[in-house]
Amino acid sequence: MTTPNGSTSLLSTLRRIGALAAPYFHSEEKWRARGLLATIVALNLGTVYMLVLNNQWFARFYDALQNKDQAVFWREIVFFCWIAAGYIVIAIFKFYLTQLLQLRWRAWMTRSYLARWMADRTFYRLELARYGQQDGQTPDNPDQRIQEDMQLFTDYTMTLSMGLLNAVVTLVSFIGILWALSGVVSVPFFGSSYTVPGSMVWIALAYCAAGTVITHFIGRPLIGLNFQQQRYEADFRHHLMRVREYSEAIALDRGEQVEHGQLQLRFASVLKNYLKLIGKQKNLVAFTASFGQASVIFAFIVQAPRFFSGAIQLGQLMQVNSAFGRVQDSLSWFVDNYDRVAVWRATADRLTSFETAMRAHAGAASAVERAPAGGDEGLRVDDLTVALPGGTSLIQNAALMVKPGDSVLLQGPSGSGKSTLFRAFAGIWPFARGRVSMPENAMFIPQRPYVPDGRLRDALAYPQPASEYSDAQLKQALEDALLPDLADRLDDSDAWTQKLSGGEQQRLAIARVLLKKPAWLFADEATSALDAQAEETLYKRLAEGVRSAGGAMVSIAHRASAAAFHDKRWTLVPAPEGAGARYRLEAA
Repeated sequence: MTTPNGSTSLLSTLRRIGALAAPYFHSEEKWRARGLLATIVALNLGTVYMLVLNNQWFARFYDALQNKDQAVFWREIVFFCWIAAGYIVIAIFKFYLTQLLQLRWRAWMTRSYLARWMADRTFYRLELARYGQQDGQTPDNPDQRIQEDMQLFTDYTMTLSMGLLNAVVTLVSFIGILWALSGVVSVPFFGSSYTVPGSMVWIALAYCAAGTVITHFIGRPLIGLNFQQQRYEADFRHHLMRVREYSEAIALDRGEQVEHGQLQLRFASVLKNYLKLIGKQKNLVAFTASFGQASVIFAFIVQAPRFFSGAIQLGQLMQVNSAFGRVQDSLSWFVDNYDRVAVWRATADRLTSFETAMRAHAGAASAVERAPAGGDEGLRVDDLTVALPGGTSLIQNAALMVKPGDSVLLQGPSGSGKSTLFRAFAGIWPFARGRVSMPENAMFIPQRPYVPDGRLRDALAYPQPASEYSDAQLKQALEDALLPDLADRLDDSDAWTQKLSGGEQQRLAIARVLLKKPAWLFADEATSALDAQAEETLYKRLAEGVRSAGGAMVSIAHRASAAAFHDKRWTLVPAPEGAGARYRLEAA
């Protein structure tokens, strides 16, 4: 497991990254993905080959300068132009194909994660788990993980893996060159002299090993800080979205100062963590910059005695310096990319926890046995127990029946589990067990109906395509739901949650019912924002609709006026102490 401070082994991190990356290269797009990857690898090898040619050019070019050989000088200038042209062409194609692979990879991952997040109501169960449990294990802000983390993961995986490949191939290509150019050095040790072949290779290894150890020691806190930074940024963005979504309610409550304070508090967490992050990055940059600058003259200092003694010429000195630089750059890949590796690792940790949570909650339906009601059975509930996410039992062993033609009102104190009981009927509440036989052609109206942005006709027909209904049907539904002013605005696009009042949103949800004509209707406070006359009119139309379709209606309502539209009543009353549940259901 990974903790926010980044305390996890390198092998474990690589395994998690491999588990995240592998599915795309085994997907239905695998041949295209593998072909692009193989081409990018070949182009990276081509880049290293160009660097080898460039290193060989250094010796010939600087020797020509030292010898004042004008013919060789101009010949090498032309040869360099060919090397540069090849390098530019390879760089262009490498960039384009890398970006193309990243784009396709991100698109595939996004589609895959979206499909699994939305399947079997996993998105709903994750939110229940996050708000209902205090273990901190359920991932926050899935929107950020799908939108931002996947972009970062594909970008950094390609960039860092190809960079590491380049470093390895460059090291293999240049270490032999550097070994041959270093010559044999005599090293005195306690009165004796020892010859050391390939001295510059050993020096480069020691130099970079020391740099890597120091870099890891300085930069290790960046992993945890990057993990937390992504979390704080997502929390800040999420609250900004909440303020926009509930702007009218906040304005009516004069709550802008409170929300401003909450936003400032979340942004303060962003800034506080970011200050820690840049403080650690400053230390890392200070060391890596010093390390890089020292490497520029390091080889010259070591090889200066051989040059001034005449053992090597200027061209060979420059070739040694170039080869040392390539070997040092390869061995210093970890030093140069530590901060990016920290971001990559934190991103992989966030995606891994999201992946684990989705797998845990995918298909984790309630323990309710569900079966379609046969014939004229209606709704039948047997031995139904409903609990809260924390495990507290709300209702135990409830047995209910609703027959076609019934009209049932469910009442009880706030928090007694009325809406939760409806969720258990619908099969979306994971903390329930028992047996439910649900009639086909049933429809639920939640307390807060969802009204998507976009065209009004799409919001009215949701979730079915608006094309399934004629304009005449859509307009009639709006008029029957007491929304005649909207009948001529079917093609208007707007943020309807912001533009429509609470009562208008409830009437739009009722218009959906009148449009789709379900036989069975479960309405949760469906008219709470309506006046008495509108409530009476719409309840009559809903009741007529379900009766004509051979079904029934079950409603949740607090207002006493709603009782007039129902012929049966269920009431949730506090259960006796020691009953094992907070409430019991009485039918009348």
